[in-house]
Amino acid sequence: MMMMMMMKKMGRKVFSLLIVLFLVSHVVLKKCDAIWMTVPATGTKCVSEELQNNVVVLADYVVVSENDHSHLTPTIAAKVTSPYGNNLYNKENTTNGQFAFTTKEAGNYLACFWVDGHNPGGGDVSVNLDWRTGIAAKDWESVARKEKIEGVELELRKLEGAVEAIHENLLYLKGRVAWLSIMSLGVCIAVSTLQIWHLKRFFQKKKLI
Repeated sequence: MMMMMMMKKMGRKVFSLLIVLFLVSHVVLKKCDAIWMTVPATGTKCVSEELQNNVVVLADYVVVSENDHSHLTPTIAAKVTSPYGNNLYNKENTTNGQFAFTTKEAGNYLACFWVDGHNPGGGDVSVNLDWRTGIAAKDWESVARKEKIEGVELELRKLEGAVEAIHENLLYLKGRVAWLSIMSLGVCIAVSTLQIWHLKRFFQKKKLI
């Protein structure tokens, strides 16, 4: 009887863990939603995301035009830069495109769009951007065909990938928190030293020491 109760409790824990992993993977994989942007006629529209090192990024963008004729579709320019300002992608006079890269630096990656040349209406331009990172950028159909897996086994592989991505993110955040803690400690020590020096000079002027 006791053994059956323990098995039931263990089964509930495993079931709860699977639900949590499913929800977590759903959140991680959901990083592939399309972004609808309005690019001003005379300005630049940018989107950014903070990414750690060694993350795969895959994005597609297309100008959304109300006209059915392709020659009336506005053209734009697109540029992607790394946190250190390195150009990762640059394309001009286009209505659509795709860029893919693996991050080499940790920080904010910036994708900017602006109207370039052809704009018959002269107004703002709508752009649809599908930005995917990490596990969401992985081609799971190719993985399934290559490894001959499907159904539950494929979903478990996705869960495994999601857990690995979360683990890497936690390690990245842990490193950032550690650096922030060291910086905060350094600031506190510097301020304390400055206060002691200031008080010492004050008492010396008053000839109290």
